[in-house]
Amino acid sequence: MSTPAGTGWAQLRQQARSLETQTETLFHTYSQFSTPTTISPTPTDEEKKTEAQLEDILERREALTSRLSLLLSSSSDLTASALKQNNLSRHREILLDHRRELARIRASIATARDRANLLSTVRSDISAYRSANPEAAEADYMLDERRRIDNSHSIADSVLSQAYAVNENFGVQRETLASINRRIVGAASQVPGINGLMARIGAKKRRDGIILGGFIALCFLVLFFWG
Repeated sequence: MSTPAGTGWAQLRQQARSLETQTETLFHTYSQFSTPTTISPTPTDEEKKTEAQLEDILERREALTSRLSLLLSSSSDLTASALKQNNLSRHREILLDHRRELARIRASIATARDRANLLSTVRSDISAYRSANPEAAEADYMLDERRRIDNSHSIADSVLSQAYAVNENFGVQRETLASINRRIVGAASQVPGINGLMARIGAKKRRDGIILGGFIALCFLVLFFWG
């Protein structure tokens, strides 16, 4: 049967592991607030709530760690104490890592929000300048169009250059194949008796073709007269 001290240790460890899992889940939710496409100019109520939940869980885990340490110091079982000491050290390491992770995500959100606010301010200033200076706005528009046209021309030139390079490569390959074919034909013509052998092979094929054709014609005639 478990002793009351052992029961208390097991219950506290179970609570610590549960809070560690909850922390990981909240980290995933909290990190979403740093997404540039959805970040708000100021912290939303949901962001503040998630951050407060994380801080509260970390404080509760700190208190659990202290209670585990107190139970460990009062344990008389040296073997069990060594194992519990390892467990306690692991909980402390995870808690420290999670505190660092919270600080990292908080800084990431702040950086993303500052960047988004800066971009929004710049866009607002540009819009205000163009509204106050229509001629300058039109000139900027024409410059933007010119840049887009130049980019399109650059892309077209790049595509044409690649096409010319591929066509040139095909030409080189055709010339290489033609040269190989000429060398093969030239080498074959220099072998004694090769031309005569090829002629005899061709004549034999023609003779065999004539014989086969005559046989097929004879078969048709026999079928015609006997049918």
